[in-house]
Amino acid sequence: MAHHILKATCETVHFGGFSSQLPPALTVCSGDTITVETFSGLPVYQQAPPEFLPPAFLEICQCLSKERRVAAGPHLLTGPIYIEEAAPGEVLEVRLNAVWPLLPVGFTLMSPGKGGLPDRFGQEVLKFIPIDLAAGLVEFPVGSGIKLPLEPFFGTLGVATAECDRNSIPPGDYGGNIDNRLLQPPCRLFLPIILPGALFSIGDGHSLQGDGEVCLTGLETSMAGEIQLLKHSTLSHLPLPLAETATDWITMGFAATLDDAFQSALSRMLDLLQKTLKLSPEDAYMLCSLGIHFHITQAVNAPMKGVHGVLPKAILPGLIEL
Repeated sequence: MAHHILKATCETVHFGGFSSQLPPALTVCSGDTITVETFSGLPVYQQAPPEFLPPAFLEICQCLSKERRVAAGPHLLTGPIYIEEAAPGEVLEVRLNAVWPLLPVGFTLMSPGKGGLPDRFGQEVLKFIPIDLAAGLVEFPVGSGIKLPLEPFFGTLGVATAECDRNSIPPGDYGGNIDNRLLQPPCRLFLPIILPGALFSIGDGHSLQGDGEVCLTGLETSMAGEIQLLKHSTLSHLPLPLAETATDWITMGFAATLDDAFQSALSRMLDLLQKTLKLSPEDAYMLCSLGIHFHITQAVNAPMKGVHGVLPKAILPGLIEL
């Protein structure tokens, strides 16, 4: 296994969405590790303070080619990463070994007609918020004495599909803009491989975010991380996307309504329990009612909302074998 360093440059990032037509920013073998750099905030860079704009990011904001601006979404992603011999129908495992903010500042945005209360607020508000990297804290509102611990994670982790201009906002079975705050290291995310090589991209760093992401964003932050990419030919039976953290197994549902997203996450949890623990459908359903916890992942990534189910490992008699 090799280790790679993938810096964010005009040649290794893409903006606005996913595309099957982008050349790989990096080619790796299954099992390789990557230190990856991502920047966030291209749509707001002209309003940003100097500490938000290191030279490499400013060059991307000003010089990124039209060919790498693939759709109308707001996310700047690093990739795609091509995994040798990864084939459609297989499963990509993304191991998130470490994640850390690159800069001592992030931003939060609310916009009219968007967010969890789209009709309540009539003007856009953009706030750049200092991050105390040494203490691992954010004070918000600044000067209020309210201290929030950093919980950094990547909001967007996804593979390409056949489209050449898939918007980066809605998540789906391909992953994408999942915005699940539980995907903090160490964790594993399992995604379906749809195209040869998987063409995996990553970005949308959040230093912290509440369940629901209700105003529209988390604390959007340029972020780096160490990841490992592995392909599997024997895991296609899993209810994907699926995640494992140090303490939980997580199923995910995405749909236009929270009801439908919940039913999808619940159905996938039933599948996981039946396939891995050999429970009957009835026992799996009842266990979900007794000990599985369902959360609103995000309610703002129109047109798709997200719900996730959390299976605590502490209740299990042993390890789940995939």
